[in-house]
Amino acid sequence: MPMRLEASGPHCLLRRSALALLLALASPGLWAQDSERSDWLRNPAMGNYKAYAEFKMAHYAAAREVWETLAGIGNGDALFNLGILAEDGLGEPKNMPRAEALYVSAAQAGNFKARYRLGMLYSAGALLARDVEKARLYLTLAAEGGDKEALATLAALEQPAGSRSRFQQAEWLGASGRHAEAADLYRELADAGDRQAQTRLAWMHEAGRGVDRDLPEAARRFEIAAVAGEAEAQYALAVMLRTGRGRERDAAQSRLWLGRAAAQDHPAATAALRAESSRDPVAR
Repeated sequence: MPMRLEASGPHCLLRRSALALLLALASPGLWAQDSERSDWLRNPAMGNYKAYAEFKMAHYAAAREVWETLAGIGNGDALFNLGILAEDGLGEPKNMPRAEALYVSAAQAGNFKARYRLGMLYSAGALLARDVEKARLYLTLAAEGGDKEALATLAALEQPAGSRSRFQQAEWLGASGRHAEAADLYRELADAGDRQAQTRLAWMHEAGRGVDRDLPEAARRFEIAAVAGEAEAQYALAVMLRTGRGRERDAAQSRLWLGRAAAQDHPAATAALRAESSRDPVAR
């Protein structure tokens, strides 16, 4: 049935904004990759999309430029991603105090990934000093934002290590800097059909964390998880298809997966749709 844009209400607004975003992404001249600083400030969702694409291509300086611009206006996604660069030493020396400060700022800006990451880091007590109260605080904030894994981790926070699920064990290893061991566990779970572990392992191949950096392998695993319905993987796959990194460029498939991620309220995709609904002149 054709989409009826003349109706009113929030669902129709979402459909209108989705259409606007897809039309913008379909036009190479208007795509985020062609944007500049003034565009990112008017439309942070566009900036974050561009930076993530640069990150996938290992253009860490270019990604940092965008994220630092957006961090200057308190954008939580940008602050969190700058923390990732500092923690992993991507394009810069590893710096955990800087990463911690960036994660805290991102968490204060409402970023649920930063809240979960801080909760895990304070819980593991390897890369940052163990602090159960801080771990509980940030995991609670993440859980209140709808993060189911944060809720499960919170319940097991002070339980013996042997009581953790296999996925929680992998998360704890990652938060302890033991990435190769974490990757082995994620692989075991992914090969058994765990779509969240599949996405985690894809991220590791994307950044070279505990495994060789391998974009085709990252894309393969993102696609498996995306088909299984994982919104994070759907968004990641959409960016890969748009940049042609890890997958051959396919704008139509990119738009399809972006729309599916947005339909599941994926924060980055939803932010892009919300930005488009304001009829930003950059995206028209």
